[in-house]
Amino acid sequence: MRADTPLEILLKRDRIVVLAALTGLVAVSWIYLIFDTMRMSDPAGAMMQVRSWTLLDAELTLAMWIIMMVGMMVPGAAPTILLYGLVTRKQSRRGHVLAPTGVFVTGYLIAWSVFSVLATALQWLMEHVTLLTPMVTLDSALAAGALMVATGVYQLTPTKRACLEHCRSPAEFLSRHWRKGFDGAIVMGLHHGAYCLGCCWGLMALLFVGGVMNLLWVAALAAFVLIEKLTPFGYAAARGTGIILLLCGSFIALQGVGA
Repeated sequence: MRADTPLEILLKRDRIVVLAALTGLVAVSWIYLIFDTMRMSDPAGAMMQVRSWTLLDAELTLAMWIIMMVGMMVPGAAPTILLYGLVTRKQSRRGHVLAPTGVFVTGYLIAWSVFSVLATALQWLMEHVTLLTPMVTLDSALAAGALMVATGVYQLTPTKRACLEHCRSPAEFLSRHWRKGFDGAIVMGLHHGAYCLGCCWGLMALLFVGGVMNLLWVAALAAFVLIEKLTPFGYAAARGTGIILLLCGSFIALQGVGA
């Protein structure tokens, strides 16, 4: 049996370390979400009553959104992150692999942190106009249906398909957008995060339909993101879901108009 070369040993070690770090990051995120949901579901929870936000409320809500995006989006980005580490190892002369990979992940998460800021602002606005229930779901069938229709339409657009293609093709993404060094790593991470944001922002907006604090709904959306990005029928799933959302959203919106 042929012994592994030093490079192969390093590649295996890097892959294990990066995969363990990503797994730990996602696990901690979901543990936080579970406990946060339990706290919010308590009758004494801060979200159980509609009231003016304090600065602490805004900070906790933003933290919740960022952590939720980590738990939902990092698994789908894992193939690109692992491949980035592999390519970096093969090109590295000084053995710097884990640090650039961490910088790449940071860039990716910055993109989703921007989304989290916008989601927090939207949540505040909708609570301010009493459009949300205490469990952070839309309190209007018309609004929920309209959001579903908008997401369904976007699922069928060329922009959605183009962004999904980048997310589903790590090797092609890296070959097209490769940059050297730490500056290059964060730019590439931001770039990849922007594509993932373009791919999934509509699905993430559906959190306001099924419930931001509904862990089953959060898990279902996270699972669908993985189906879109990692399975052979990801494109078909995106289009099929778009059609379903259009039909269901239209029905719900019409029910809201007639109510």
